[in-house]
Parts: sequence; C-alpha cells; structure tokens
Amino acid sequence: MSEIAKAYEPQEVEARWSAAWEQAKCFKGVLPEDPSAVEAHSIVIPPPNVTGVLHMGHILNNTIQDILTRRARQQGKAAVWVPGTDHAGIATQARVERELRKEGKTRHDLGREKFLEKACQWRDEHGGIILEQLKKLGASCDWDRTVHTLDEGYSRAVLTAFVELYNKGMIYRGQRMVNWCPVSLTALSDEEVIMKPQQGFLYKMRYEIAERPGEFVEISTTRPETIMGDTGVAIHPEDERYKHLHGLHAIRPFPRAEIPFVPDAHVDREFGTGVLKVTPAHDQADWEIGKRHNLPAIDVLTPDGKVNCPEMPEFHGKDRFEVRKLAAKKLEEMGLLIEAERYENNVGFSERADVPIEPRLSDQWWLKYPKVEEAKEAVRSGAIKFYPQRWEKVYLHWLDNIQDWCISRQLWWGHRIPVWYKKGIDRSKLSDADFANPELVHVSVDGPADPENWEQEADVLDTWASSWLWPFGTFGWPGAPDAQPDPDAEKPLWQRELEFWYPTAALATGPDIIFFWVARMIMAGLEFMGDIPFKTVYFNGIIRDGKGRKMSKSLGNSPDPLELIALYGADSMRLGMLMIAPKGQDVLFDFTTDPKTGAVTECPPLQQGRNFCNKLWNACRFRLMQQVAPEGAEGQASTDAQPAPASGGSLEDIVARLEPEKFDADDHAILGSLAETLDAYDKDLSAYEFNAVTQQIYKFFWSDFCDWYLEVSKSKLQNPALKDNCLAIQDLCLRQLLLMLYPLTPFITEQLWNDMGFAAATADGQPDFIQHYAPGTGTELRAKLLSANVTLNQGAMEEVEALRDFVQKARALKAQYNLAAKRDVTFFVVGDAANRAVVESHGEKLKRLIGALGIEPRDDVQDAPASVTALGTLYLDLSDIDVEGEKKRLGKELEKLVGAIRGAEAKLGNEKFTGKAPADVVEGVRQTLAENKAKAAELERLLASFG
Repeated sequence: MSEIAKAYEPQEVEARWSAAWEQAKCFKGVLPEDPSAVEAHSIVIPPPNVTGVLHMGHILNNTIQDILTRRARQQGKAAVWVPGTDHAGIATQARVERELRKEGKTRHDLGREKFLEKACQWRDEHGGIILEQLKKLGASCDWDRTVHTLDEGYSRAVLTAFVELYNKGMIYRGQRMVNWCPVSLTALSDEEVIMKPQQGFLYKMRYEIAERPGEFVEISTTRPETIMGDTGVAIHPEDERYKHLHGLHAIRPFPRAEIPFVPDAHVDREFGTGVLKVTPAHDQADWEIGKRHNLPAIDVLTPDGKVNCPEMPEFHGKDRFEVRKLAAKKLEEMGLLIEAERYENNVGFSERADVPIEPRLSDQWWLKYPKVEEAKEAVRSGAIKFYPQRWEKVYLHWLDNIQDWCISRQLWWGHRIPVWYKKGIDRSKLSDADFANPELVHVSVDGPADPENWEQEADVLDTWASSWLWPFGTFGWPGAPDAQPDPDAEKPLWQRELEFWYPTAALATGPDIIFFWVARMIMAGLEFMGDIPFKTVYFNGIIRDGKGRKMSKSLGNSPDPLELIALYGADSMRLGMLMIAPKGQDVLFDFTTDPKTGAVTECPPLQQGRNFCNKLWNACRFRLMQQVAPEGAEGQASTDAQPAPASGGSLEDIVARLEPEKFDADDHAILGSLAETLDAYDKDLSAYEFNAVTQQIYKFFWSDFCDWYLEVSKSKLQNPALKDNCLAIQDLCLRQLLLMLYPLTPFITEQLWNDMGFAAATADGQPDFIQHYAPGTGTELRAKLLSANVTLNQGAMEEVEALRDFVQKARALKAQYNLAAKRDVTFFVVGDAANRAVVESHGEKLKRLIGALGIEPRDDVQDAPASVTALGTLYLDLSDIDVEGEKKRLGKELEKLVGAIRGAEAKLGNEKFTGKAPADVVEGVRQTLAENKAKAAELERLLASFG
C-alpha cells in the first residue's frame, strides 16, 4: 500500500490514468495466437456525426458500452471496442453550404470536386471532436481502429454491398413518391420524417360540375396551394350521394380545366364532404389513385418549395405557404370558398432541416430489403436478445409492414452511387431492360475501364446505407481488391480478424434508431456475412430534463457534459447517470444554472456520484491510516495515510490473513453481504440491469460497509488481538468492491487499486492494471473462504440485520425529539428472552452507535414514545427531558406551519391566482401545502406523546 492524498481530486487522477492507459495500450484489441482458446468480445460504437459534440445521451450510451467492454477484459476475454464516426451526409453538407452562403456562394459555384475538397477540409477542421471528448469520459476504445464512413476501406465495403445487391436485382431505379426536403433538396426515408401536430385550416370549397352548369360539389382540403396540380376528383363508388357524378367532370378553378370524377374505394366517406381532390404529383395516396385511373401527374412545386405554375403568374415563384393564403383568397374572390375552419393535423417534418416535407414524385434508387424473414426469426428465436424485451414487438411490427428503402440522396457529400451511364443517352427514357444492358449502364465498385465514355450517377447513398454495414465493415470486409489469393497461404489479417470478432457481442443504442440502424444492420449481417451482427441489443432511455422534456439545443435545456466532467469528474458523471437510469426507461436529469452566465451550479445526480467517490476515497484512506505511526510520532496515529506492511494484495494473500476463530457476528455479516453483492452484481450485469448494479453496490458500500462495519470496527482496531483480522476483512471488502466498481468508475478504482497495494509488482515496472482481475461471484468467494476455514454464519448475519434495525429505529426516535446529539438519554426495550440476550450481548456497541446513556430491559413501559424493532419494542425515556421546553418548541413550529398552511389554502382558493399563475407555480404551492400538512400532523402526534 502507498500513501493516499487527503482529498480526492478527480481531474488529476483522470489525467494520470488516461495517459497511463494510452501509453500501455490497455485497450488494444489483439487477435489471439490461438483464437479458439479465447472468447471474443467486440462492440462497435454507434458512429456519431463526425462534426457532432458530446451530449448527455452519448454519456449514458457510451458509459454502458464501456462497462461491457471493461468487464469483458476483467473476465479474461479478448475485448475490443471499435470507435468511429459517420459522415452524416445531409447535416454535414448543410453546414458547409451555410459557410458558403456567408461568402455569397453556392456549391454549384464551386463545382462538385471543389465542393468536396472544401467539405473534407471543413470535416478535418471540425470533425472528430466528439471522439476526443469521449476519451475524457474514459471510453476504453481501441483508438487505433477508428473508422470514418468515408475512409477508403469502408467506402469500398459500401460500394461492394450496392453492387452485390444490384446484381441480385434487389436495387432498382424508379419513379415513385418520396419524402422531399425543400431545404436540404433531397429525398428522405420514412424514418427521417418526424410527424408533428400543426394548427392550420380545413378549407371547404366548391368545384362546379362541367356537365351541369350551376351545380357544385363541396370539397375539403388543407392544401389549396396544390389546386393547380389537381387532375381528378375522387368519390367513393358506393357513396349514394355522388353516384350521379360517375362519368362526369369537375371544373378545376385555376388554371381552369375539366378534370374527371373517379370512383375510388380509398376515399373516406366520413371525412369532410366525402369528396377528394386528387393531386397525383403531391400526395402518396393521390399518386396511387392516379395510377389506378390513369390520371396525369402535374408537379406544381419546385424542389425548394416554391410554386411552379406560369399559367398563374400571381402564384408563380412564390413560397408554398404564401400561395396557400393567396389561393384561399382567390377562391373567396371567385365565390368558391365556403369556409376555413381551424384544424389540427399531423404534418411530416424533415428530421434534419425541421421544415415540412413535401411528398414529391421523383426518380430515385430503391432497395428491396434482404433477409426480412430471417431478420424476424433472429429476434423471435432469441438468437438476438433485446433489452428491454418490449422493443421486440416494435421491431417485428416494422418488419411486417416494411416498404422498399429509398437509398439515394440528392447530395454531393457521401458515397456516390457506383452506376455509370453511357454518354449521350437520355436517362429519363431508360427502361428496366436498359438498366440490365452493360452497353448502356455500368455498375461496379471501380467504374468502367474507359471512364471518358461514361457519366457517373450524381446522387449519393443515404447515410444509413453505409452505417448498416458497421459491424463487419469496421473489421475490413470485403478486403482489398487483391488478385486471387493463394489457397495455401495464410488468410489475410482482416479476414482472420473478421472471423474472430464477428458477430459482435452487444450493441448499445437508443430506441429512436431501431428502424434506421438496428433492423437494417441485422438484415445486412444476414445478407453479407450469413450471420447475425450482434447477440444482444440494449436500448437505453432518452435523457429528459427535470420537467420531462427531451433535452435539445433548441430548448436550451441540455448542459455541456464536458463542463459537468470538469465540475464533478468523469467517474462521478458515469455513476450519477447510472444511478438515475432504470433499465431502458427515459432518464430525468435535473440541474440548475447561473442565470447570468448559464454555467451549471448544481446537478443532484452527479453530486450523488461525487459524494460516493469521495466516500470511497475516504474509506480507503481510513483503512491506510490504521497502521503504526511513523517513527518520531510518539506512538500516536498518523493524520496521513501511511504505507501498510507488505503482505500481498491478491485475494489469496488477504484470505490467508483471516483468523476465523476471532470472527464475530459483524465479521460474518459483512462478508456474507459481500458475497451476496457479488452474486447480484454478476446476475444484474448479465441482464443489463445497470441501475440495479449501482444500487446493490451503493447499499453494500455505503450502508453495510461504511455506516455499520467501519463503525463497529473502531473498537476492534483498538484491540491488538482483533486488529489484524479486522483489517484483513476490510481489505477483502475494499478489494472486491474496487473490482466491481472498476467498469463503472475506472479512474478512481485504478488509482485506489494501486494506492491500497492490491496491484502486483511487475518486472518491467509498469502498473499492474486493475482490468486484469475479475471480482468473481459470491459462490466463488464462499469457496475461497471455506478453503481458509471460514464458514459464514447465516444466523450471525440475521442477528446483525436485527441490530442494525434496532439502531436505526433508536436514532429515529431521538431525531423526532430533537435529541440526536444528546448522549445522556436512556432507552427501554421490551421483548422476549432471546432478543433481550442479543441486546445485552451487544450492549456497549449499541449504546455507542445510538449515542445513549443506557439500554435497559423492561417487562412493560407506559406513556413513552415507542418504535417496534426486530429485537423488541423500543421506548425512549423522557423523564430526563425538559418536557415543557420541548412542548413549547414544538408548539412554535406547529404555529408557523399552521400559518403557512392557511396562506397556501387561501392562494389556492383564489381564482385569480390559480387562473393566471403558471401551472408549475400552482402545482408547487399544492405540493408545499401537502408537505406542510404532513409535517403539522407529525408535530401534533409528538405533542400528544408528551401528554
């Protein structure tokens, strides 16, 4: 054991061990010489946006991955955690274009090649920050393996996957309705569209019947700006109200045209008037109706959301929402607008640009999802386990209703689609057969041999069409484009690594990308690797603020994690987050900031984590201080933690120091609790119950070890005959505790592992890192103790539990009467002979722990406050207390509370207050009133106990 500083300084500790881990290459994933002899444990990081920064969701998600990886190393597995970043096509291109606009330029001014150069430059300047931030958190990734989705090797994987699927007929180009973002100017998948409730208007208007002048049908719409694209009016074929319109035409108001009435079962007879204007180019359902009735599709919107209708100059070139108002006004002027009633409906918004998307007819590249049924079976059969399990239903429901994936994006930043067209051909006229003709269309990873005669597809692939290959693309698949390898030669390194590390052990991610990423990775793994990509998926909850709102930059309710790490330390942050994060549930994360500077001033969850780390530090320091004082200290205990005698820090060494014949009930109880904690730790971590793990550890360390065992140890440490055995038990508890805590709080445990002398001496003088040791299970610990003739006494453990209950109830009685600091109070205990004997045998200890003058057995006690304990009924003797003084003090407190209660009741009875004050203020008054009423009732009870 070595000296330990008086105060725990996380910044200094974290900086030291970060450097030591990096220098020693602690986190390097190494392929074993004999892969069959070692179990692999691999995790791939959900690749964050290359230009992103750390947020609270990253903290929780990456802490969980780090726990799994560090624990695997402790268990002797070959472990690797692969980091990387995603190029984030839409988001990154939008940022670069924003910078160009400041210079008065667009990407088209630069051209594709120069724009990509600028995008790469911008990425290199601003990208990868998040990976450096994750190092601050203590993420134990193999940083030498960092992958970016636009790296050369990974790009080859993306293009190879496209070519293979294209050759199988699973990728095709076709004109279909897509979700179009008028800001990003690209198609979006359904999963990139966020539905939001919007307040608008439902416009009820009249269309004249062409064959019956003066007669009209009423139509309701929320989008009058698309009237110019109407090519039909649909009615339900069985709607008796409109059967007379079959075969007739309606007159489109502007530009004026006759369009047919078409009977179609899609029409909802109960919505609006039961008559639907059909705009095939601007609505998915209308597109389907149009195809069934051969209606033309007229596109009246430009890609950036402006109206394109030269026949209507008052609309042409104006924004779609401006034209909505102008169109409604024109209908009114024409006498065709009946009413505009307020209406709330769900509108799709672009996830990236946060603007309403436009359904738009467009030529795009589409993918028929591979291995859909196999992907369902992988989860149904349990080959892939979801935690929490409820997400299985969500996953399977999506796969049951899956639609072809639009994988093309109208961007320049990303993986350019590896399709080339013969120069000079009209691409718009290419048929399906033409796409299969290599004389017209060339599809390959490296392109045609005569590139001067070909033009490459301008679109790039959806970002998710790259990251769905992440679990195997990061390990080198499909390999370099080498010549045919020698069958007698050793397999290339990438292939051996892929065979060893794949499938990965686990995936930790958020449920919001279960469709974007998780399901697609499963299908990709089954398609290209013939196996599942991971064995388990853990879905962590969403981080919300104290009011239950999802944290976001726009709301300004998300703190800077690095600021919190600087304030509390990384271990405190990790532990604090886990303490408030039940399995898979959303996390309420509360904090306060300085109203002037915006800096975080208080964060209760992290403060709780910091308190735990401080107590751990102080407990270890207390242990080190129990040595003989250094020479010249006149025999007094040292105020600094001093080196302990060299006795060996291994589990075997410590167990060998135990003296079973000197064990008392407290010794049995703490080791029994340690064994139970180890068993629960192993079970809960295996079930991904991270919150339960922290609760178990917290209970053992804070309650069982510190609050009880260290307290009862103080008298033993003064007894030379008991001291060594007591210190050995403390060492055993602290050693196993540090091993359990290490995956959760790696920095402080690594420091204390060395300070406490548990690390073994190494030949090269390098640290003996804690990651080389596992805490083991409670069963293993009991066996180890048994080999040293220590058999844990279950009866003694139960006895100590009863004693702890006795002390807790006694302290509570003292606190009720404001006597917590007084040590001259007396307690009476009424119980059976067996319980009396227990109390008497521990009498001195109980008096010391409770802070009492005496604990006297009685057959009966009258008129005294009491509490029922596991060792009988405990009474507080009030004969030596100034009863009148206590009654006066309690009476004053009650009087103040009654005044506060009346004031709150008056406020809540005032309609001006309840009607005008913010809802959270009113609720706060209600909560305070309830709390004060409870306090008043308790004071009245205490007053009554005095008679």
